[in-house]
Amino acid sequence: MAMVTVFPLSSYGFSHSKRQACLSAPPTSGVRHRLASCRWLNFSSPCGIRRFQNLQSSCSITNTDVDFSHLGTGDESPQDLLADESCCSAPIVHLKPDILDTESLGLLDEGAYVDSLLTVLPVLSAEEQNALAATPAHPAGLYACYASCLAGNLVEQLWNFAWPSAIALLHPSLLPVAVMGFFSKTAIIVGGPVVGKLMDNSPRVPAYISLNVVQAAAQLLSAALIIHAHTFPPPSASSMLLHPWFSALVLAGAVERLSGVALGVAMERDWVVLLAGINRPIALAQANAILNRIDHLCEITGASLFGILLSKYDPVICLKFAAGLMIWSLPIMIGLTWLTNKLSTGVLDRPKSSGGHLDDNDSIVDVGFEAIKLGWKEYMQQPVLPASLAYVLLYFNVVLAPGSLMTAFLTQRGLNPSIIGGFSGLCAFMGVAATFVSANLVKKFGILKAGAVGLIFQASLLAVAVAVYWSGSLSQQSPLIFFLGLIVLSKLGHLSFDVVGAQILQTGIPSSKANLIGTTEISVASLAESVMLGVVIIVNDASHFGFLALLSLLSVVGAACIFCRWLVNPTAEQRSLFSFDREF
Repeated sequence: MAMVTVFPLSSYGFSHSKRQACLSAPPTSGVRHRLASCRWLNFSSPCGIRRFQNLQSSCSITNTDVDFSHLGTGDESPQDLLADESCCSAPIVHLKPDILDTESLGLLDEGAYVDSLLTVLPVLSAEEQNALAATPAHPAGLYACYASCLAGNLVEQLWNFAWPSAIALLHPSLLPVAVMGFFSKTAIIVGGPVVGKLMDNSPRVPAYISLNVVQAAAQLLSAALIIHAHTFPPPSASSMLLHPWFSALVLAGAVERLSGVALGVAMERDWVVLLAGINRPIALAQANAILNRIDHLCEITGASLFGILLSKYDPVICLKFAAGLMIWSLPIMIGLTWLTNKLSTGVLDRPKSSGGHLDDNDSIVDVGFEAIKLGWKEYMQQPVLPASLAYVLLYFNVVLAPGSLMTAFLTQRGLNPSIIGGFSGLCAFMGVAATFVSANLVKKFGILKAGAVGLIFQASLLAVAVAVYWSGSLSQQSPLIFFLGLIVLSKLGHLSFDVVGAQILQTGIPSSKANLIGTTEISVASLAESVMLGVVIIVNDASHFGFLALLSLLSVVGAACIFCRWLVNPTAEQRSLFSFDREF
């Protein structure tokens, strides 16, 4: 039994005087036929390309298992129908045009139809489009996300300043801090792709909460081990690295850093995009800027707070305060994470992805190795490789920047902890200022030359800082403060390039490979840091700090040379990617 559907097509502009069609299909095939998708539409008109004007009816036969090759209408004579009966195994369906009441269907003529479309789908003005692009898709959820980042980053940045300061008071050299940093970077290089793949195959909210719990547990274990070392100090500083508690501290530190990196990637590459809206560029840019400022403000607050506490109280008391802050902030972060998902109407809920599951036959080592190999291949083939290499080279600068090694170095020189904390806080403040300075640089020089200006500015100031160090006057406090001030100002150039470089990489890397290449870039940057930390392990005495500072300066100069050479000799592909840049 065939189902026949009749519909008028007068508004489509087709006509034929005889309204005769032949629909062909494989024999005895259960297919669904529609006029718009049939394979053959044969008209008996002598000219098939004329515009049709008077077609009044048509039919669609659906859900039939019979073969037919001809469909007749009421305009055809019985003789024509009998002549065609032999080629059609289905009953003949007679349709009379007068059964169609076109006026009762309320169809619009062409002019009225266009007017109706313009009424139903109004065109937004430029101001309205900008307002829509600047409005987050889930504003309430985004604000809860900001609060969660504030709570988590404050504890993390405070701990990043606390542990090297406390360890530096136990050992006279940079060796313990360098060993911990080396193994942390190694964990990121090896474990980063594996953790990323596991997170891609897990629901967002449970995975994020689990990583928060793991990170907090690792921080608490590290704090307890350092408190134990200060309470029962080793008999000799040289034997500290051989104690079991130090091995456990290295392992806990590696887990904490790996969890922190995974949390940062999930928030910056995934969560904020969903909450702000991937099709709302202004809202997304504003969300990225706010997250960047939250991170730097937490770095300022965390370093300054622990530095002031360490200058007034015993290290054990300060570490207990840090541990209490970790315990207090964990339930707040979990609650805010749940609230973020609820306020965003469950946009973060996601079952395991349909593709990319871990194969039961593959071990985690095999999965990680394949992810690393593919990432390296795509990384080396990216069109903006010189810009990425310049970005990676900056990670070789591990001593002329705020970090664990600089904190340990300044602590061993007897500098007041409040001054050390203020130094780290000012460097973080340069990151906030860079979000405004970079915008002005782009307007004045263009995006690519703005990156070059930032690198040259950083290299010039660090060259002066190294010259001040080699002058041998750092034994006095005033030259030491001047030395630190030059490093603080150099961070403005570094972080300006960081902001501009992110946009360069977003422009040059295909969106389908952005996560893979971005994760690999983090691993390469961690590899660069681990190489320098390996050098520090070999040359661990504080008297060799000048040699390490010179290596750091050379890495920054090399980054500036690579980037500027790329600007002078661009390829055709690079010109096409940055054709919007008037200076390229």
